[in-house]
Amino acid sequence: MHLEALQDIALRISSERTVDGVLRRIVEGLSEQRSVALARVWVVGSGDLCESCNVRSLCADQTTCLHLAASAGTSLSGESWSRTNGQFRRIPLGQLKVGSIAAEQTGLLLPDSHSECWARPEWVQCEAIQSFAGQPLIFRDEILGVLAVFRRESINEHEFRWLRVFADQAASAIVNARAFSELERLRQQLESHNAYLKEEVSTALAFGNIVGSSRALHQVLEQVDDVARTDATVLILGESGTGKELLAQAIHNRGRRAHRPFVRVNCSAIPREVFESEFFGHLRGAFTGALRDRPGRFQVADGGTIFLDEVGELPLDMQPKLLRVLQDGQYEPVGEDVARTVDVRVIAATNLDLGEEARARRFRQDLFYRLNVFPLELPPLRARKDDIPLLAAHFVAQASKRYGVSTLRLMKEDGDRLQRYDWPGNIRELQNVIERAVILSKGGRLRLDLALAGVPAAMPSFVAADDSQLPILTEDEWDQRYRVNLLNALQRAEGRIYGPGGAADLLGLKPTTLTSRLRAHRISLPQSR
Repeated sequence: MHLEALQDIALRISSERTVDGVLRRIVEGLSEQRSVALARVWVVGSGDLCESCNVRSLCADQTTCLHLAASAGTSLSGESWSRTNGQFRRIPLGQLKVGSIAAEQTGLLLPDSHSECWARPEWVQCEAIQSFAGQPLIFRDEILGVLAVFRRESINEHEFRWLRVFADQAASAIVNARAFSELERLRQQLESHNAYLKEEVSTALAFGNIVGSSRALHQVLEQVDDVARTDATVLILGESGTGKELLAQAIHNRGRRAHRPFVRVNCSAIPREVFESEFFGHLRGAFTGALRDRPGRFQVADGGTIFLDEVGELPLDMQPKLLRVLQDGQYEPVGEDVARTVDVRVIAATNLDLGEEARARRFRQDLFYRLNVFPLELPPLRARKDDIPLLAAHFVAQASKRYGVSTLRLMKEDGDRLQRYDWPGNIRELQNVIERAVILSKGGRLRLDLALAGVPAAMPSFVAADDSQLPILTEDEWDQRYRVNLLNALQRAEGRIYGPGGAADLLGLKPTTLTSRLRAHRISLPQSR
């Protein structure tokens, strides 16, 4: 084993990126050297085969031992020495030659075959083994394993010392390979995580501009998938500002009519006197001011989808005309006596309880049943608070681009504050608050002035309760609660008043205002940082 040969092996193992590759290069390289019969590497590992280990009686610990990890050589008897599951696949620390080398972290040289340290003298004689050299694999005082060489010629002291130098290089290569393997594992984990996130984002964005991943929203979107494949009439129910129009657009885009028109009609914005003309069109001269033929919304939507927003606001005497087109697909433009046929899918939306409206005779019951074929109820924002940070970040990006503001970040504290509010105006209100915050922001930091937006800076936990159930606080109780809130803000900001993330920023106050209130509540001002 010449120094040049060992250096060549060391160079080869340095290019390996896996532990198995390093170990294989070590034993294969050594076994190719002159008169080397067998080269092996054991590495320190956990006690994993104690029940079947043939040296179990020698192992007092049974939690850690040496695992045969790589083996290469040429047997005179034809035995395969590349396998790692033989008699000495596990060796207790401190036992036999190899175990003693690991325990004492000192090399061992048996220069001839007559030593009493051989575990199997008959094997030594049969394979014409003349010498043995073993070196511990140590890196920064940590024992990694043992390198062993069985040779059919004597190993001298110079070669033994060279093997010590090589063992140090091998230990370093093993540690590097472990680091590379860990990096590869983390990379694959990151790729898997990114793939999962992409799938989640794909799912979240599969419905156009509908943003969210909450269970409440997910249940609605599953129903959208079911009904979009059909031409069934859909009635979307939900409070104002929950995104009913976006849901209607998603239903249209995922159906067979996606390539045809999607026509929006706000029923509450159409004056009663022009209702027929807006919905069904008119002929030239049909009434004063009708200077030309004009197609109605249903004609424009022919082959596609018409979205009737705020359908509960339709005048009662106009509802039969809508019912006819829903039932028969027929209508008559103003000024024409001949019925026309139209093929339109109808999606309606309302924030009213149409069933109750029908029972109160403010809405035709037959029209309600015709619209209510497939009801979809959009949850209010307070029922899907997990979506608030996602929506807020989406609106920040939109507003930043619209107003030409440099990229702003929504901090976790901002998301937490937004989630503590019930958002009676739902998504529309949240969007307005975010747009105002983007306009007010300076220095790349999103400035959520919630007090200006009408959102209290410190919402009590009972804000979602019914007004009649809210506790009545005395002046002293309210003052104490406010004092606790100030202390919590100071603690969260680690005593800082000024700057992003400071107590004033968390409370939505100016630093000077907060300082005055701290003095008023007899709270010691923290030392400036």
